[in-house]
Amino acid sequence: MIKAVIFDLDGTLTNTLETIAHYANTALATIGLAPIDSAYYRRIIGKGRDNLVHQFLSYYNADTPENYETVGAYYDSIYAKDTNYKTAPYDGICDALTALKENGFKIAVLSNKPHEVTEQIVKHFFSGKFDEFFGKRADFPTKPAPDGAWDVARRLGVAPEECAFVGDLSIDVQTARNANMLSIGVTWGFRGADDVQNADILVNHPSEILTKIKIENEKTGAF
Repeated sequence: MIKAVIFDLDGTLTNTLETIAHYANTALATIGLAPIDSAYYRRIIGKGRDNLVHQFLSYYNADTPENYETVGAYYDSIYAKDTNYKTAPYDGICDALTALKENGFKIAVLSNKPHEVTEQIVKHFFSGKFDEFFGKRADFPTKPAPDGAWDVARRLGVAPEECAFVGDLSIDVQTARNANMLSIGVTWGFRGADDVQNADILVNHPSEILTKIKIENEKTGAF
């Protein structure tokens, strides 16, 4: 029986593609490199801040330790000053979260984004909605390692198998599997339906999340 729902952030709850592209390109400009098209960032988002910086520097064969430190630090500083620039929740997300809460589900966020940035975004757009929310923390590996998901389940007071993990990328599907959770792939995210075809459940609109979980619980006689 599913009792809790854990959400990815970027590409699942909020559309941050243009935000990330803007700050990454602004950081690249500090070492004289031209902007990269958003389509490139769409392909490399998902594995956390460190990987992102390495990837967009590698686009120019400029991923040296010095550039990584300089550009990465600047990227962090400007992003932290205005985490919500060009960011918005996907249509229907807030209503879907409300519906889950009204039906007794605990809900949480687990992102590979730095925790401080994750916290600011969640508090701004989803104030009071989530029971727990975490970005990347120093003492936990990034997704698809299951450790962060297990910690969230523990904090929610549920077993991993009582959780659904909702995300827009294959890394989220793999996280769910590694953590022994139900995987729900959303098709509105950064790379579309193809990236989450292996999820246990696919949803095309946030309003479907509650419905699909209820159907899953009916299979176990929970409803």
